[in-house]
Amino acid sequence: MSPVLENKVAIITGGGRGIGRAFALRFAEEGAKLLLPDINLERAEGTVKEISAKGGEAVAMETDISDENATKKMAEKVMRQYGRVDILVNNAAIWYGLDITPWDAWTVEEWDRIFSVNVRGTWLCCKAIAPLMIKQSRGKIINLASNVARVPAAQLFLPYSCSKGAIYTLTHALARALGPSGINVNAIAPGYTASEASLAQRDSEKIFEIATSEQSIQKRLQPADLVGTAVFLASSDSDSISGQVIYVDGGTVIL
Repeated sequence: MSPVLENKVAIITGGGRGIGRAFALRFAEEGAKLLLPDINLERAEGTVKEISAKGGEAVAMETDISDENATKKMAEKVMRQYGRVDILVNNAAIWYGLDITPWDAWTVEEWDRIFSVNVRGTWLCCKAIAPLMIKQSRGKIINLASNVARVPAAQLFLPYSCSKGAIYTLTHALARALGPSGINVNAIAPGYTASEASLAQRDSEKIFEIATSEQSIQKRLQPADLVGTAVFLASSDSDSISGQVIYVDGGTVIL
């Protein structure tokens, strides 16, 4: 059986660590050629080395997705490198360094920075890459939302929770806007996952205890638990699915 993403070209933002790295490694195993834009070039190059060592193909670039010029350069880079783009995974976001904070203790600067990356940055990546997909009359866009926008813990990380709630609306709106051009737009909403960013949080063990207790399947979520859903949404198996937010959270949010 051929790899399900054989000869596909995928962009995975924030592919240098955590969930983005897990996506990149699995997409490469499934035959995709990768561009990995990351705010930290060294981290992205580390993922590229892992992929290359296994015979895969990937390139890294330093990109701040909140900067429109940077996202335009991302689009130019993927075309120079591969001549096309089939998949965009909008994984990059500000989560590392955030801790439980009272709802009214966040600063304006923190709100603005979180929204500039998590919301505006995701939109800018779509704005830069969608025209390339439109020319092909085909493409898959996968946004990273979060179940935190739908659970009581939303108050603990309020600007982050609100930014991820905005991804729901962005996903639904772009599915409508881009569907006539043959582009599927969906989102994955993870639960509290044991990425480097989560594990570095001050109260991570407390949060894992609460989050796991609310799951139907009560085991700590790992980045590897998310990759199967991402591969499915990137593959032809999901060609008739668009505008959906798929919860990968151990059965916490049940619709």
